[in-house]
Amino acid sequence: MRADIDGFLAHLKLERGLSPTTLASYAQDLQLFERFCRRRGVHAPARVRPLLVREFLQWLRTDKSPATTARKLACLKGFFRFLTAQGVIKENPTGFIETPRLWRRLPQTLSESEVAQLLSGPGAEGLGLRDLALLEVLYGAGLRVSEAASLELPHLNLDVGFVRCIGKGNKERLVPLGRFAQEALRRYLAQERPRLLLRRPQITAVFINRRGTRLTRQRIWQLIRRYAAKGRLGKRIGPHTLRHSFATHLLTRGADLRTVQELLGHANIATTQRYTQVDRARLKAVHEKYHPRP
Repeated sequence: MRADIDGFLAHLKLERGLSPTTLASYAQDLQLFERFCRRRGVHAPARVRPLLVREFLQWLRTDKSPATTARKLACLKGFFRFLTAQGVIKENPTGFIETPRLWRRLPQTLSESEVAQLLSGPGAEGLGLRDLALLEVLYGAGLRVSEAASLELPHLNLDVGFVRCIGKGNKERLVPLGRFAQEALRRYLAQERPRLLLRRPQITAVFINRRGTRLTRQRIWQLIRRYAAKGRLGKRIGPHTLRHSFATHLLTRGADLRTVQELLGHANIATTQRYTQVDRARLKAVHEKYHPRP
């Protein structure tokens, strides 16, 4: 089964252009399924039956969330569809297994005042310049954490105020940068980044650490949580919270859905429509709090 998994992952990488992060997630899911099958004496995809897949899903449900279980099932469905199309197996064991419908959770967002609180955390010198530039870009352009981590100097055009980012599926898009993000980037690039690059002047990554190497996605998560604690937000937030806030605040202030979809790099507008639900939820909360007869 391992060779078939490798073939599927190569297909996703070369023909569908999935990002390294997505590929790693698929690989992890399929390897988990392979180990489950091996423990039950099944070593080839042709021997996998629907009952075995259902047993795997039931086993996952013991300690995984419904969303995680549904994601792993989607991965298996894609894997067995590929093997069927390639003629490796004759029947798809996942063909008649339905993906469970999930409650769509509203994305967590920050209010405009909470964003201001968060952005007031970094200092005005040293690594504070880098951290402020990072936060301003995440909120000001709505980038995913992987997009921010992979930013290169040629991707920035501060003269016209745009950033070019590579999103999911290696899709490229141009996103405008507001003046706050531009100014924070200029200060960081002029004052702090050259100091961090003393030992590795050849590095072209925008956001780098004390060793002169690229900031990792994990480190960006840590930085955001540190500044959230420093700002006493009382929320456990991450990089995607800033992206959610970016979209919600644009819609609240009158931006149209199609424009926000393009800025976020969503392939499907239904994904963007979640943010209209966030705004309606906010309106309902305000109504309940302030109306005399809620």
